[in-house]
Amino acid sequence: MAPRIDFYVLEGAEDRARLVYACRVIEKAFLQNLTVCVNLATEAEAESFDTLLWTFADRAFVPHALAREPGSLAGAPPATPVWVGCQQPVAADLLVNLATDVPAFYESYGRVAEFVDAEPARRDAGRKRFTHYRDRGHPPDTHKLPN
Repeated sequence: MAPRIDFYVLEGAEDRARLVYACRVIEKAFLQNLTVCVNLATEAEAESFDTLLWTFADRAFVPHALAREPGSLAGAPPATPVWVGCQQPVAADLLVNLATDVPAFYESYGRVAEFVDAEPARRDAGRKRFTHYRDRGHPPDTHKLPN
């Protein structure tokens, strides 16, 4: 079955707002008992997002782990509901892509969430990802969000 692709488009250009909104979507997925794989381009980005996921809201709690930790083998069921820094497929319901490019393994997921803001380079990369999905028969849904 083809994955459902959702693009969340923020009006502003602040990267932190984009990342915090991603945290909210991840929290919502966790509260719905879904598992999540968060794709980031580098280990440094994964570590930074790991910290943000612990601190993005005072009352939020999203149990998660860095994908490089033991038990994060591709295809293995995750021992925790959210894996951060997935650069290979990890068994999960939702793929949150925070990297610039489309992950080669996105079709392994039932749902993919993309986050775009108004910063020119991130907006251009988002357009390329949108076109990539659409051209492969996965027309994305777009959700425009205020900052």
